[in-house]
Amino acid sequence: MDMGLRTPAIELVAIDMDGTLLNPAHQLTPRVKQAIALARAQGVKVVLASGRPVSGLAPFLDELGIDGAEDYCIACNGGLVQRLGDGHRVAEFPLTFDDFVYVERVARELGVHFQALDGKRLYTTNRDISHYTVVDSHLSHVPLSYRSVDEMDPSMSFIKLMMVDEPTVLDAAIERLPAELIERFAVLKSASFFLEVFDHRAGKGPGLRMLAEHLGLDRSQVMAIGDQENDLTMLQFAGTSVAMGNAVDVVKATALHETATNAEDGVALALERFVLRG
Repeated sequence: MDMGLRTPAIELVAIDMDGTLLNPAHQLTPRVKQAIALARAQGVKVVLASGRPVSGLAPFLDELGIDGAEDYCIACNGGLVQRLGDGHRVAEFPLTFDDFVYVERVARELGVHFQALDGKRLYTTNRDISHYTVVDSHLSHVPLSYRSVDEMDPSMSFIKLMMVDEPTVLDAAIERLPAELIERFAVLKSASFFLEVFDHRAGKGPGLRMLAEHLGLDRSQVMAIGDQENDLTMLQFAGTSVAMGNAVDVVKATALHETATNAEDGVALALERFVLRG
C-alpha cells in the first residue's frame, strides 16, 4: 500500500464513520482512540463526517471526547455541518415536502423501500418496513415512524431522502432512475443497500470545504479518510486523501493514499503516518 510521506501541515482531519472509523463490530478500537487523542492533543481538529444524523454520531463523539465548544461534525452526508458546543449550523441544506412526495413516488414506482430523515425522526411510507430501515434507526439513535404520505405534515422539511433495499433490487432500480430525479438532486450510494438523495449543494466534500473556510484553513491543511462512494467528494477536496483497505474500488482509485482496513486499525495507521509528530 502507498502511505507516502507525512504531511506536518495538516490541521483538520475528516473521518467517515461506518467502514472507516468503526471496526466491523461498529466499535472504536483502543489504537484508533489513542491516535485521535494524540492528534487532538497536537491541536489538530478531528471531525466525524457521516451519513448519520448528529444523534447517530453523539455516542462516538462522547467516547472520543470531541465535545468541546469549538468542535464540529459533518452529519447527514454534508446536509448539516454543526458546531457541537452551541449547535450553531455552519451549513444546512434541507429538502422540501414536495421533494419528499416526488422521491417517495419514484421509489414506489421502482419497487424499492423508502425512508426520510428530518433530523429528529426517521419516517418510512412502507407498511412492510425494510429491516435496513430498522437497523438505520437503531444505529442513528433516531425514532422510526410509519406514515403514509397523506399523514405527513406538509410544513415539514428533510435533511435527506433514501431508497433502501436488497443490493440487487436497489441496483436494478438505480438503472431505471428517471432523468428528472438525477437532475434535481445529488444521488449516490452510501452502502450497497442505501441510495441517498439530497440537495445538490450538500455532500461531504462541500461540507468539508465550508468547514475549512469557516476555520480559515486551506485544502492543503485538510486530510480525509473514507471507504464508500459518499466519501468521494471529501477525498477529492482534501489535500491529503486516504482510502481504507476495505474501500470500494472507485474510492481507492480517487484517494492519493491507501491504509489498512477498518479491521486493522486503518484510521490509526493513517493518522500515525500523516498527522502525528514525534
